[in-house]
Amino acid sequence: MTQYLLSIYQPDGDPPPPEVLEPIMRNVNALQQEMKAAGVWVFAGGLHAASTATVVRLQKDEILTTDGPYVEGKEHLGGFTIIKAPDLDSALEWARKCARAITLPIEVRPFQEGHH
Repeated sequence: MTQYLLSIYQPDGDPPPPEVLEPIMRNVNALQQEMKAAGVWVFAGGLHAASTATVVRLQKDEILTTDGPYVEGKEHLGGFTIIKAPDLDSALEWARKCARAITLPIEVRPFQEGHH
């Protein structure tokens, strides 16, 4: 089984109002339960806004620390789920379910073998 990262990209700005967010979160929780029951769920997490990020980088033998996201953009990684699946088609089916539940784009990437 290969592990896949399902990355959830969300637009910058305030979260949706509770009447929009609550049904989405119910769908997300139901999907996580479905993933656990199917034995594919490994780990999931939501992230604070990109504005809370700190970037640490090496530049000319010095370590620099800067506030804010590494990449400026109109949307950022908002959360993720790690699953284990037999193949990409199976991982994509879980990503489709995730996109339906969350109503945001999902990027699917396999982990390199032997690095997890």
